Amino acid sequence: MASVRICVCGDEGTGKSSLIATLIRDVFVPSRIQPVLPQITLPPNVATPENVTTVIVDTSARPQDRNTLRREIRKCNVILLVYADHFSYERVALFWMPYFRSLGVNVPVVLCANKSDLSGDSATPEVISGEMLPVMTEFREIDSCIRTSAKEQFNINEVFFMCQKAVTHPIAPLYDYKEGVLKPACVDALTRIFYLTDKDQDGVLNDTEIEEFQAKCFSRALTKDELISIKQNIKKSLPVANIDKGIDLPGFLCLNKIYAEKGRHETIWIILRKFHYTDSLSLEDNFLHPKFDVADYASAELSPIGYRFFVDLFLLFDKDNDGGLNDGELAALFAPTPGLPKSWSEASFPSNTVRNEAGHITLQGWLAQWSMTTFLEPKTTLEYLAYLGFEPDMDANASTTSALKITRLRKRRHRPGRVERNVVSCYLVGAAGAGKSSLLDAFLNRPFDGLHHPTIKPRRAVNSVELPGGKQCYLILEELGEVEGAVLENHAKLDACDLICYAYDSSDPDSFSHIVELRKKYPHLDDLPSIYTALKADKDKTTQRSEQQPDTYTAELNMSPPLHVSVTWSSISELFVTLAEAATNPSTAFPKSEEPQADRANIYMALGATACAGLAAFMIWQRSTKSL
Repeated sequence: MASVRICVCGDEGTGKSSLIATLIRDVFVPSRIQPVLPQITLPPNVATPENVTTVIVDTSARPQDRNTLRREIRKCNVILLVYADHFSYERVALFWMPYFRSLGVNVPVVLCANKSDLSGDSATPEVISGEMLPVMTEFREIDSCIRTSAKEQFNINEVFFMCQKAVTHPIAPLYDYKEGVLKPACVDALTRIFYLTDKDQDGVLNDTEIEEFQAKCFSRALTKDELISIKQNIKKSLPVANIDKGIDLPGFLCLNKIYAEKGRHETIWIILRKFHYTDSLSLEDNFLHPKFDVADYASAELSPIGYRFFVDLFLLFDKDNDGGLNDGELAALFAPTPGLPKSWSEASFPSNTVRNEAGHITLQGWLAQWSMTTFLEPKTTLEYLAYLGFEPDMDANASTTSALKITRLRKRRHRPGRVERNVVSCYLVGAAGAGKSSLLDAFLNRPFDGLHHPTIKPRRAVNSVELPGGKQCYLILEELGEVEGAVLENHAKLDACDLICYAYDSSDPDSFSHIVELRKKYPHLDDLPSIYTALKADKDKTTQRSEQQPDTYTAELNMSPPLHVSVTWSSISELFVTLAEAATNPSTAFPKSEEPQADRANIYMALGATACAGLAAFMIWQRSTKSL
């Protein structure tokens, strides 16, 4: 916010103009000043938390000035309502507050009891409570109240600072005065902040974590006396709190409730804003969704620090050290988020990745899942990095995008070079009952299930594959189900994949014809690298009812013959290596009639070597003839 506009209202004679004049001149002017002061603009004050420009507008309560008053109230950010005696106090509830409501304005009101030097002992806490709290209870838009005296220069700076705070650090979203509790949205935000601050996830903030929290939010160290005082205040307000080991969640919420009750709600706002919360207590949109564009034929992957973050997160929440995250551990891990990503729930996570014998996701499956999410929907990964508390390196201008990287553009048929990526995608295409679902189960190391379960919706599986030479990549296998045709005719969907695996049942005579018909119907599939696979090779091979047999069909395409595999064989893993290798080196999965660029280069090198050898022989012959 660039500026705060304060409209000073109240009955005639309550000292509105004197308050403003005393603030400006820093001295009380006993003689009568003009009835309405001109608008005053105060430059930003570095001592003010938000460092904003303040505009103060004096107003008149006379009936003839009502149009001006109405216009100024509708332009302001906060109203300073001043009263000075019993009559003007009664007018707060009988006229002023209903009048503000009739204008339809939704701005905070700071209630000011001026001329406290004339009230004698009426400024005691008991009198203040009995006088002001009933009005605040009746009118929820009253943000706070304060007593002032222009003559004694009492609370002059404080009342205008309170008006600034009502705008820059509003109490309304944080605290319910009527119930005396923090509001639910505030509790939710502070609870998430507590979880992110509890670095070792032991349920309490130890002294080190509190000191780091203090440094992060307030940029200064916390002294031992201050820490002791904080714990004592919590213990006083919450006797059941056990502060010996640190501050637990109830104690943390209690501490912030104390801040709200004592009018120190700017402290809560400093904490909230340091953790990227807006005035509506939602996370900033540019924090959850930073700008991150992926060009066509490129893809997004986790960077090394992104992988490191998710590894550390897994190890931190695997409390029983069994190598898997059970339901309770997953719930604790996703506590600072809205829950599992929508795409995960739709894919029946964690059934689409690697699990241990107990059905809990392993570290391998956890990293594979995030690799797939980043590849398919990088903005979801960025959103959850923000929710889960990813903090870039010391660079203040860095964002969650530093946990991701964009790969080089993919090369297609005309330039099928090696793909420099760690995550690749393969569509698994074939007739119903060919064994595609069983292949996905085998990919995830699941036991073979002989029952046929038709696939309706697309199904994905992701796992890591070790390529020749020791390099690992993540392979995403996707069975398209009943939307197979819709996907294959969608060029955007095809551009997102690296490889098509045509699979058929070698024991079913009608299985291969489905592939032949698909390739006739969608000739643009020739632009994608592909692998042909004969599944169920453990059964008797049968002749296919097709124009050509699979081996002849692929031979005419100058493609490698179908790989014969079975999910019941231990060698099935070799198929996944072949798929991953073809996806990362697509030149191996195109018709051999189209000579790869590398082979052309070899020919050019051979011709060059031959020419050099000929030239050398000619020079030797010429030198020998001269010597004769």
